[in-house]
Amino acid sequence: MKVKWTKLGMVVFLLISLVMTGCFIWQYRMPKLKIDNVVNIEVKEEKMCPRFPEPVLLEHPIPALKEALEKIDVVLRLSIHDTTLPALSAIVVFNDSVLWNGNFGRRNGSDPSSPPPNEYTVYRIASLSKIFPTLMLYKLWEEGKVASLDDPLEKYAANFTIKNPLGKRREVVDVKAGSDRDTQPRSPSVTLRRMAGQLSGLPRRLRATNLLWGGDTEAAIDLLQDDILVADPGTKCHYSNVAFSLLANVLAENFAKSDYESWVSDNILEQLGMEDTGFDITPAIQSQMAVGVYSSGQSAPLYDLGWYRPAGQMYSTAADMAKLAMVLLGAYSRPLLQQDTLKTLLTPLFRCHQGYFANYTGTPWEVNEQLDYEVVRKDGDLDGYATTFSLVPRLKLGLVVLMAGVRPPAMDGDLVNRAYSHLIPAMESAFRNAQRKLSPPPDPTPYVGLFTYQNMTFYEIKASLGGVLVMQQFGPQVDTTMLAKYRTIRLDFLQERVFRVVFEGEYPCKLKVNSMSVSLETQDRQLFNFYYFNKKGVSPGFDSPGLNTYKVLRIARRPIFNS
Repeated sequence: MKVKWTKLGMVVFLLISLVMTGCFIWQYRMPKLKIDNVVNIEVKEEKMCPRFPEPVLLEHPIPALKEALEKIDVVLRLSIHDTTLPALSAIVVFNDSVLWNGNFGRRNGSDPSSPPPNEYTVYRIASLSKIFPTLMLYKLWEEGKVASLDDPLEKYAANFTIKNPLGKRREVVDVKAGSDRDTQPRSPSVTLRRMAGQLSGLPRRLRATNLLWGGDTEAAIDLLQDDILVADPGTKCHYSNVAFSLLANVLAENFAKSDYESWVSDNILEQLGMEDTGFDITPAIQSQMAVGVYSSGQSAPLYDLGWYRPAGQMYSTAADMAKLAMVLLGAYSRPLLQQDTLKTLLTPLFRCHQGYFANYTGTPWEVNEQLDYEVVRKDGDLDGYATTFSLVPRLKLGLVVLMAGVRPPAMDGDLVNRAYSHLIPAMESAFRNAQRKLSPPPDPTPYVGLFTYQNMTFYEIKASLGGVLVMQQFGPQVDTTMLAKYRTIRLDFLQERVFRVVFEGEYPCKLKVNSMSVSLETQDRQLFNFYYFNKKGVSPGFDSPGLNTYKVLRIARRPIFNS
């Protein structure tokens, strides 16, 4: 038996040896991956950055932008309809320049001989009028006349009151009555900012009135005393014409020498040179207008909105609204508000509920996201006219569309969204590929040299031919699989001892190197703050607070690294 099992074991061992030898020979003869291929597999480039490229001066022509504007031209031209939308004017601005304007159809759709509109053709702008009470509020706040944007309306209209059944109740201790606690309705927080931001809870219209109501502000406040808020202020987006008319008239009564419309004319329209914008549609203005029509093609009457005029009465042109866009982008030659005030004005206030027609509300904006950018816009629709004023603040971009007729149905796609679907990617591409002019320091000598961070990573800063500083990493921590251009950064001089990191052109937001992920996006546009110069006239090191990196220190000579 022992002999038999020994022979059997030898047979099994021999078979296993043959199989292993065969596998070795098969593996040896397999084609080998080239080293380059291995590197390409391990280093992965993801989405391209900068995700939000910084607007810079553009040198035209820019093929991608030209193509996008041609597509916008087609989109708007095809929206013209002889019956429902006979006239349309649009304009695109970047910073303080007009990139494009388009005018389509006929000023009077019922007259075959009518000329096409132009950028000076007058349209009713409907709810775009709400921008102007808001500008008045921010102007008065900036001047210190309005103490706070969050002042309650009662501060400026002492007799204002309205029921707030949805407000939380506050507990009050009643010592005299001997009761432990009593409850009283909380006073409604109808603030000025909430009124301008569709968060006041005020009803859309005064009860028993329409948009032609001819009463005054005192009568409006009387009507509100027995009315109710439709939402607790600050908790829900609710569109209100009452809020803007009340805001405009109350501010005028407190701060204007005359009425609201005179204040706007003197302090905004005249200052900005908006000569073809106003409130009263005189025969002279009417002769310059595109004729508004209903969906049937019938001409719409140019009725007066009475007390609601601040919420929707105004008229304007594409050229004038382009000036306003430039002002709000902080680029117009005649500034109206300071930069910090503009930032506040363009900041979204509140995320709206799902049924509302915008993702966020602002003062007085509807704010939605498109291609990761906030598009700040105001739409207006009034008998015979439809309008949109929109901005993409991060791109310093604006688009105005004025229509005589009915806004095209949503099923065909929103015209403004369709335009931005072409315009935003083109502007991004133009900014990413634009040649950036970097500033060199007055003298590069104090910054040039070798530096280390905790003897772990090492950097060399040199001056290029133009004097701009260039920094490159070296040493054992450098991963040679990362392309050299991503290991080299340029430093833009901002002020004494302060530089900004700049990656030129497009770059991958993240690089996956083997099992690690390197974020180039995090590094781009960070600031370096160099230390005061020492007795030798050089900076001993620098910090980068945005990267939470401190004490990157100068070293005297290039280290010798063990291989």
